[in-house]
Amino acid sequence: MDIGKRIKALRIKNGLTLEELASRCELTKGFLSQLERNLTSPSITTLEDIVEVLGVSLETFFSEEKKQQMVFKVNDYFVDEQDEKTITWLVPNAQKNAMEPILLKLGIGGSSHEVKPHEGEEWGYVLEGKITLADLTNGINYSIKKGETFYMRGDFRHCLKNAGKKEAKLLWVCTPPIF
Repeated sequence: MDIGKRIKALRIKNGLTLEELASRCELTKGFLSQLERNLTSPSITTLEDIVEVLGVSLETFFSEEKKQQMVFKVNDYFVDEQDEKTITWLVPNAQKNAMEPILLKLGIGGSSHEVKPHEGEEWGYVLEGKITLADLTNGINYSIKKGETFYMRGDFRHCLKNAGKKEAKLLWVCTPPIF
């Protein structure tokens, strides 16, 4: 870890000049300048004083901030191939996110798992083929074909079924994650 760089970043984030931070920590501006350029090292006690003034704990100071992955490539996907369906998780570990997008391929006669009622919403876009959105709570079926979408609350039992004579493919996004 680059201690000097981290101190400088926190100092700037807090809107402090070198002189202001030095004054608050009872250190010299020159010492802090050398510290930020990694020309010297602080004692543990001095570092504790600096991070306290910067508003963080030592634990927080030394914890590596993980960069959020924003772009996912084919190699990042997780694929689960089953008899009648293939589920591709487009965002790995999406369970920690607010929504979960998948690519679902349904073979002829294939269907998704039954989705139990949940607090959330779902959206889908049919890329290929024709599916049936089966409302298992109320016994209603909705036909959705290529280029069409669905958007619904998840407060009823339902599943998706391939209603065509060829493979169906769709993007399906749930919030919160349920797949």
